[in-house]
Amino acid sequence: MSILFITSTRIGDAILSTGILSWLHEQYPEDGITIACGGPASKVFGEVPNLEALHIIRKQRNHGHWWQLWRTMAPRRWRVVVDLRRSAMPWLLLAGKRYSVPYDRTGRHRVELNASMFGIPPQNPKIWTAPKHRETAEKLLAGAKTPVALAVGANWAGKTWPADRFAALADSIRQMKAFAPGAEIVLVGGPDEREAGAALLENQDGGRVIDGFGLDILSTYELLKRCRLMVANDSAMMHLAAASGIPTIGLFGPTKDQHYRPWGENGYVIRTPDSADALMARLRTDPASVSTLMEGITVDDVLAKIAELESRGAIPNTRQA
Repeated sequence: MSILFITSTRIGDAILSTGILSWLHEQYPEDGITIACGGPASKVFGEVPNLEALHIIRKQRNHGHWWQLWRTMAPRRWRVVVDLRRSAMPWLLLAGKRYSVPYDRTGRHRVELNASMFGIPPQNPKIWTAPKHRETAEKLLAGAKTPVALAVGANWAGKTWPADRFAALADSIRQMKAFAPGAEIVLVGGPDEREAGAALLENQDGGRVIDGFGLDILSTYELLKRCRLMVANDSAMMHLAAASGIPTIGLFGPTKDQHYRPWGENGYVIRTPDSADALMARLRTDPASVSTLMEGITVDDVLAKIAELESRGAIPNTRQA
């Protein structure tokens, strides 16, 4: 018997779904797992235990992608079908048990919503990696003593904190006693986000900057596990850092942190003085304001949060392993 797990196209949502995937593996440790998801998200699942197949859902006209998925999965009987995309697929396939994520009417976090399908407590995201990913991370961090990660990009300009503020934050972090004698700044994100980090890459002010742009997801996860702290826009990199267990500060403006804050006991939020609803209302009346939506968060706001975490011992004293 096998499990069919239908999940997101977006990497961040896929990361948040890994907690229940891990729970399913624990419940059915001998069963194979087939995962159906979008191309970007598939990179999260390469080392899932008992993985039988990764089916890439490529959107087609007239919902043709669902027809293709059904044709591929219909010939067999499944022990469990789990659908996080609210399609009809669980009821169109032969299955012993069927689950579909409910619509949210309570303001719950996505991790809580996913767990509610099974009536279980929220499940922390879990990322599976291989030795090659750990080796890649160690090579990039060779000689680093106090790496601090920054994720300067996001999948939408409106969620992106100004790049010059990230650069000023990096300079200030290097001066903080908690990171003396000078933190190594680790930049992570997709290859298309390297431009957003140009100011940090080009102006290092004598400090070391580690370029992790374009690294595969699983190696990035191992890289983040070895950092002492992450500051990130609301993004896949934020969720990846939170899943690794390091202190993760997520910066929020036009998106709702109650749904997508960095999950876990080491996840923290700084949001703009204006609510997400207020910022989206502003954007509707003034579309050109998209690049200003995150300006309500200052560098001092972030430094104050870091200092608070350091004062109560929430930031580890040494590089994580």
